[in-house]
Amino acid sequence: MEVKPIYLDYNSTTPVHPDALEQMLPYFSEKFGNASSKTHPWGWTADAAVEKGREQIAALIGASLNEIIFTSGATEAINLAIKGTFEVYRHQRDHIVTATTEHKAMLDTCRQLEQLGARVTYLPVMPDGMISLDELRAAVNEKTLLVAVMMANNETGVVQPLRDISTIAHQHGAFFFSDTTQAIGKLRLDVEEEGIDLCCLSAHKFYGPKGVGALYIRRKDPRVLLHAQIVGGGHENNRRSGTLNVPGIVGMGAAAEIALNDWWSDAQRISVLRTQLEQCLLDFGQITVNGNTKFRLPNTTNLCFHGHPSATLIRKIHEVAISTGSACTSALPEPSPVLRAMGISDEAAYSSLRFSLGKLTTEEEIVRTIAIFRKALEENN
Repeated sequence: MEVKPIYLDYNSTTPVHPDALEQMLPYFSEKFGNASSKTHPWGWTADAAVEKGREQIAALIGASLNEIIFTSGATEAINLAIKGTFEVYRHQRDHIVTATTEHKAMLDTCRQLEQLGARVTYLPVMPDGMISLDELRAAVNEKTLLVAVMMANNETGVVQPLRDISTIAHQHGAFFFSDTTQAIGKLRLDVEEEGIDLCCLSAHKFYGPKGVGALYIRRKDPRVLLHAQIVGGGHENNRRSGTLNVPGIVGMGAAAEIALNDWWSDAQRISVLRTQLEQCLLDFGQITVNGNTKFRLPNTTNLCFHGHPSATLIRKIHEVAISTGSACTSALPEPSPVLRAMGISDEAAYSSLRFSLGKLTTEEEIVRTIAIFRKALEENN
């Protein structure tokens, strides 16, 4: 009997929820209309589906319907938010503050803007992955346009104090952008409570389809303006042109509604399994947790297996899907820039693995994973 592999890489992507898939399917066939077609029932049906999805996503994060625009995913949303605001306000404010542990989509966008005249401060993080609020206060000034700090790190799961960060940004008249991609569906998010002015979502991180995402843009107190980065039709109120991905939006909206209803029960159940996995592996000895263990996602643990290179372990535990969190350049694995930014040595970074659990994770899978790692570690000694 073939043993079913174990998927513990939910921070990378998630399967589409069956209910979301079911709602999507008609929009590939009989409900195939273009949401921009305003003169016949096919277009009206598609447009109504898009607006329902927009409403569901707005409800998930405590936003208004007209504050949500659709994108191809979080990477596009980040580019639109950062480049779009800079192009509007650059002559008044040209300074951006972000953190060294941000996603590559954020860091690469900032580096590109530096070539166009932006001044960017890259805040270091403390050894636990948290930013220093004192260093943030020292960095922000009257020329700061944007403070951009992610809600939850995709590699370590570390969660930043958004309310404190937004307060500091707003005291200087700056906008606050947060990459909330990894947090959606795992933690509660209310953009009003947290003082967020812009944030991004990607459907495939919370059991929706790939290739669709959204950007939240605050409309008042303060109103955020931005220049479109994709033009050619004036879709999404002239902020993102292109034919809307109606089936994707339907799936994303359905997944958002499920996430709003299920996030707390999911978090409780999954955090118990994460703790079971983590504690049993730590009991093997010579294993440590990377990142803050109090303020983090309930599904994520990043562990350093000291003396056991992650590449070697992965070859031995091929039946478990996990991630090193490393990028690859010229086919050579590089140490995780997130872990290096936390002051972790290259050797330790090369020995670290990320485990991220999800809706379908079972206790039986966790027990099997622990046994698989025990065997791999013993063989590697």
